[in-house]
Amino acid sequence: MKVGIIVGSIREGRLGEGIAKWVNDLAQGRDTGVEYELVDLKKFNVPLLESPVVPGAANKQYDNAQVQEWSNAIDSFDGFIFITPEYNHSVPGAFKNAFDALGSEWFGKAVSFISYGASGGVRATEAWRLIVSNFQMLQVRTSLELGLFTDFGENGFAPNDRRIEEAANLFTDLEAMLNKVNA
Repeated sequence: MKVGIIVGSIREGRLGEGIAKWVNDLAQGRDTGVEYELVDLKKFNVPLLESPVVPGAANKQYDNAQVQEWSNAIDSFDGFIFITPEYNHSVPGAFKNAFDALGSEWFGKAVSFISYGASGGVRATEAWRLIVSNFQMLQVRTSLELGLFTDFGENGFAPNDRRIEEAANLFTDLEAMLNKVNA
């Protein structure tokens, strides 16, 4: 089984990149038979959704090369960890657009959330929970909320010690969900 750790911000100087690298490093140390891979949304340059074909009806065949590349990447995963900032009490627009640009690639797959923001990004996670339900994605209840004032320092991401155990719990719950889905 394969899990994509998606960096959901494309901004210059984004904090999510450091979080995703930390999560990936922790994931690589697990011996559970689940493969984890970083997926940087910024590298795909997904354009605004303009296609006349509704993504759900595209049958994974898109009229834009960047969207097709994004589709191929997302379709290769059994589950995801969304690394999401909170923007204006919700999800980042670029990540939402990239999510909306696809259809069945998301359907029925497991997902967990690691959010960050002034209030730990909890509103972004709650917004994502509503969004992913449209594709019947299986949501892991365990999430990780990182505070800008408690988990970041002068040099970027500097998680509290307790975050390692919290991340381990998130991995364990996501892997259990994947095992149920693929049993």
